[in-house]
Amino acid sequence: MYDSIIFDLDGTLWDSTENVASAFRELLDNKYPEVTDEVTADKLKSLFGQLLDDIAVQLFKSVPADKAIAIMDECCEYECEYLEKHGATLFDGIEETIKKLHKNYKLYIVSNCQEGYIQCFFSVFPELEKYFLDFEYPGRTNLPKADNIKLVVERNKLRNPVYVGDTAGDAKAAKEAPVPFIYARYGFGQVEEYDNVIDSPIELVDILGHNK
Repeated sequence: MYDSIIFDLDGTLWDSTENVASAFRELLDNKYPEVTDEVTADKLKSLFGQLLDDIAVQLFKSVPADKAIAIMDECCEYECEYLEKHGATLFDGIEETIKKLHKNYKLYIVSNCQEGYIQCFFSVFPELEKYFLDFEYPGRTNLPKADNIKLVVERNKLRNPVYVGDTAGDAKAAKEAPVPFIYARYGFGQVEEYDNVIDSPIELVDILGHNK
């Protein structure tokens, strides 16, 4: 019986990739013409879930790794400004799912993101912020996802949490934490090992209802 749910963000709660790609391209065109790599939503979907430095060296292959990482930092800072203006897309049924789950579970977010990104999510969708009690990310802790899951579990004294995410990296982090893992198959990644699977957010309500 679970007492709490920890969510990944990208590919699980929302899809920001179209506007993040637009933000990156805008900044690169204006400041870094030497970066010749194509930045698309599909490419970002294939990389999201990893740590930002790892994403940087895979996304910006036309420049040295140290410069790619520095450019990524600047892109990420700009993307939050861009998303606050242009928004992003919640997956179908997320708001209804969160409202229903909140009645019986404590809700949290752990994402591999930079400072300000989860706060940006709440800025774009302020109606959802009240349902989440805590969140964590490497931009604040400099820790990998497994350790950030552990931090949320420990400081909130969670006894039986479950992690919901969409990538193999999410599954690995949950296993290392260790907490059970529910695979959001509607998201960006491919996962082979999981404790349960959903093909839409609202399915969480039925699956977790059986654990009460």
